[in-house]
Amino acid sequence: MAFEPMMFCFQCEQTAGCSGCTGRAGVCGKPADVAHLQDELTGALIELARLSDEAEGVSESAWHLVIEGLFATVTNVNFDGDALQKLIDLVHVEQAEAASARCAEGVPFVVSDYDMNRVWHADEDIRSLKSLILFGIRGMAAYAYHALVLGYAKDEVNAFFMKALRAVGDDAAAPDELLAVMLEVGEKNYLCMEMLDLANTATYGSPVPTEVPLLVEKGPFIVVSGHDLYDLRRLLEQTEGLGINIYTHGEMLPAHGYPELKKFSHLKGNFGTAWQNQQKEFAGIPAPVLFTTNCLMPPRASYRDRVFTTGAVDYPGLVHIDRERDFSPLIEMALELGGYPEDRQFTGINGGTKVTTGFARDAVLSVADQVVDAVREGKIGHFFLVGGCDGARPGRNYYTELVKQTPADSVVLTLACGKYRFNDLDLGTVAGLPRLMDMGQCNDAFSAVQVALALAEAFGCGVNELPLSIVLSWYEQKAVCVLLTLLYLGIRDIRLGPTLPAFVSDNVLRYLVETYGISAITTPENDLQAMLQG
Repeated sequence: MAFEPMMFCFQCEQTAGCSGCTGRAGVCGKPADVAHLQDELTGALIELARLSDEAEGVSESAWHLVIEGLFATVTNVNFDGDALQKLIDLVHVEQAEAASARCAEGVPFVVSDYDMNRVWHADEDIRSLKSLILFGIRGMAAYAYHALVLGYAKDEVNAFFMKALRAVGDDAAAPDELLAVMLEVGEKNYLCMEMLDLANTATYGSPVPTEVPLLVEKGPFIVVSGHDLYDLRRLLEQTEGLGINIYTHGEMLPAHGYPELKKFSHLKGNFGTAWQNQQKEFAGIPAPVLFTTNCLMPPRASYRDRVFTTGAVDYPGLVHIDRERDFSPLIEMALELGGYPEDRQFTGINGGTKVTTGFARDAVLSVADQVVDAVREGKIGHFFLVGGCDGARPGRNYYTELVKQTPADSVVLTLACGKYRFNDLDLGTVAGLPRLMDMGQCNDAFSAVQVALALAEAFGCGVNELPLSIVLSWYEQKAVCVLLTLLYLGIRDIRLGPTLPAFVSDNVLRYLVETYGISAITTPENDLQAMLQG
């Protein structure tokens, strides 16, 4: 009888029993053997970081490989064991080159990949701190990957990946040392998000408020999911003039706000809602779907033959578009399938037929004087930042009800895919401004921070003194690095849900509560009352 491996993984919010996936497959659909390969890849990256303990002399290919390898271990990115094994083999090549260089300097090194079980079976608080570091840099690697595709990198960010990996693999590290590295994840992720913001705006322009229909027009079309604007741009270029319409899905929605993407007339609208609904919404879809980042769920038979992956995303049996981004297979399939015979109107989860995006920092700060005057005149009483990852666990309707119940004199800022719980609601206006403003993808938390800092400066106070409340939903590792960034910036009293991370120990949680005032969400009514009185 063949041995069937068992897994351990607790890096995402949906993890089994709010404690960890320990069977033959995770709730995300990741098989145990793939989970083991992801651990092996992480252990190999830790050893590469140990061999490359100085930023000087580390090859460019090593930096790229660390970023790609960490990104591949983010939830819902890479389900393909063969692809992960190829990454491990590449890391081993880099290890050999680094070890050879060190030996040439007279420093003997024995190469041995780190065993991740030493983290998973460590003291609870050590495991918690190392998990926060590891999962944080996995999320940060996703942002660094997108920036790298556009030709942007920071030596300081790259060097920190190595430092953080060494900390995860340091069995002698004390809690205080790990805590310092954990907080540094927030600092370096802030730089990473700033870098990606620059990469996106320099390449595609600053986003502008844009109304996006949920209507799919008749005829051939392609759906693009994920976060990578570079992939979307290449697809738009290759489909121009072919009679194929392009629709965004999930976190690709904010692409509609970028001028250099808006200029393509066949970028038509948004298909479906949040990522976790794809297995239902893609059933029988008469068009191909391209996954560019961490939004992929195991595709069902009703649409599996129409799913393509690219970049860091991989799944066994699916066609993977290589680094050259030749999208001919999707184009041919779109023309062959033909799309819907008539226009088809879709709706958001609340019945809306359109959504609006593009309220990034330039758009919001362009009316900063109007906002400040409205606050001083009592027309705007409160700001809510309600954003983060969406997911399938019960309790996420909290965010819908919270936004519905926000006062008429308040502004709701949102970002990331958590907005799909309410982004089709018509909240009207306040002081001549939309009450609901979608600031973009999860990495656009940088944009939200810039707005908060600008308002604090205008009012001559700190961010924590603003009439601003932050309510986050989390799902995967990018939410971890964003949260750590907010803590690095000293932002307090964040509400987090729908559950607290399984990898946060009681002692670490107590530290976060006492130091930063983090709290779990309760009910929309109770939390609103507390936020408005605070």
